[in-house]
Amino acid sequence: MVKVVFTDHAGSEQSVEVATGVSIMEAAVSNGISGIDADCGGSCSCATCHVYVDKAWLGKLDAMNPDEDAMLGLSTDRQDNSRLSCQIRLRDELDGIAVTTPEFQF
Repeated sequence: MVKVVFTDHAGSEQSVEVATGVSIMEAAVSNGISGIDADCGGSCSCATCHVYVDKAWLGKLDAMNPDEDAMLGLSTDRQDNSRLSCQIRLRDELDGIAVTTPEFQF
């Protein structure tokens, strides 16, 4: 099990524990985390699971693939630490990862 800390745009924090191997998006949806719409169900064909990854965790993530980069290019709220939560698979090294949801998902 790994812990994921979700913070919404207003600063409200919620932690969940989920099995390794699931995505951050799946962790959010299965635990009722608001701010993650996940319209495409995790197929990297929308940007409605956009999150800002706490900068302390960025170096532990796999590199962004071109499809994810293209989808994030559609977001007006993209930042240097933007990622699609459907593309981040949880593993032991990510125990405690912290992400923030943007105010709006597009």
